[in-house]
Amino acid sequence: MDQAEKLRDIVKKNQKTTPKARIFTVTSGKGGVGKSNVAVNLAIQMKKRGKRVIIFDADFGLANVEIMFGAIPKFNLSDLIYREKSIKDIITPGPMGIEFISGGSGITGVNNLSKEQLKFLVGNLEQLDELADVIIVDTGAGISDNVLEFVMASPEILLLVTSEPSSLTDAYSLLKALHRNEEFRRVKSKVKVISNRVLSEEEGVGIYEKLNAVVGQFLNGDLEYLGIIPRDALLEKAVCQQQPVSILYPDAKSSRAFDQLSGYLLDGVAAPIEEKRGIVHLLSRFIFQRN
Repeated sequence: MDQAEKLRDIVKKNQKTTPKARIFTVTSGKGGVGKSNVAVNLAIQMKKRGKRVIIFDADFGLANVEIMFGAIPKFNLSDLIYREKSIKDIITPGPMGIEFISGGSGITGVNNLSKEQLKFLVGNLEQLDELADVIIVDTGAGISDNVLEFVMASPEILLLVTSEPSSLTDAYSLLKALHRNEEFRRVKSKVKVISNRVLSEEEGVGIYEKLNAVVGQFLNGDLEYLGIIPRDALLEKAVCQQQPVSILYPDAKSSRAFDQLSGYLLDGVAAPIEEKRGIVHLLSRFIFQRN
């Protein structure tokens, strides 16, 4: 049994029957598609809806969340594991009462931790159930072991894609890696697609349909459509200013989209979508059948 399997086994033994917090894991097949931006803005909109939100920045070695929040963590996850800090010690306050945990650069993955360290980590992270209504996990990009472990441990996965061919093919590679794992197939976590940087709802639906068609054809699975984040000059302006658009420009079209997505997630519903068949399903096979 490798360390990743040990971690899942420990989680199962320690897992509460009725966890208090909902966990959403934001992931993508490739970097540069706006993953941390989505995690932060969803957190803001959920906070506006009265939820206690903690972001767990699991993109080790990077600091996207803290940069967007303009907050420098005093401690991070490595301080919890190696320096005897408590879970409350490593939680950093952000704007609007949102809190976050920095992964830091001291941990490269669960494979480096002993069984006792894994037990200690799981036992401490369980305390977040009492501290938050919603936990948003911002993973690294790609299909590394670190990313896959966090994604497989999440009951609700938010898969961010854009219209770029590389984004679609890399998202499919991530899904293929997940579906090859027996644990993922057994648990059947929900994968919800968010189409980012699109010009219209139709474009967003088209991206989802391309991906969903090949997942059904080649992986015998299916995806849910959550909705879109439109291309927005104000969002890009906010990114340049290293601030969340939902705070800097609350009436921007992207801010309204984040609000709508947060509502869908908290209410447990998917975005309405008209079922379509035809050329998209045919052409999508040619995009992915060699991957």
